[in-house]
Amino acid sequence: MSLRIEDILTPERSVIDVAVSSKKKLLEQLSALVAEEISDASADDIYERLLARERMGSTGIGEGIAIPHCRLMHCERALGILLRLQTPIDYDAIDGRPVDLVFALLVPEEATDEHLQILATLASNFNQEEYRDALRNAPDAKRLFQRAIAEQH
Repeated sequence: MSLRIEDILTPERSVIDVAVSSKKKLLEQLSALVAEEISDASADDIYERLLARERMGSTGIGEGIAIPHCRLMHCERALGILLRLQTPIDYDAIDGRPVDLVFALLVPEEATDEHLQILATLASNFNQEEYRDALRNAPDAKRLFQRAIAEQH
């Protein structure tokens, strides 16, 4: 079964003009957003898991894109959050460029194949210049969501 972006992302979890000043602040804000979605998860635990993944290697994949991700014990299904930052931040990305588009992915602890499949889909989409441009030029959060799910390759 092939999971699509619209299976994990909602309009409410597509946000533009997010103001953060650092990678740490971004991960804290993401953790708080996810904690609101998953009743038994704490923002601190989510933050620690995202941070632990970043210590293994930056999830900044280049071209201004980051895909922070982790597995969560209380997560019942894959969950995505798409943020467009107000100002690009340093993220230790592989190409050294600051990040302005962030797609956070949280998956159930046991979801290995699903996790990898979603990451591959996201990386493939973000590898397309037209996809990145469409997200960067979305005039509002609703269109950000629509473009995120429509522009799949």
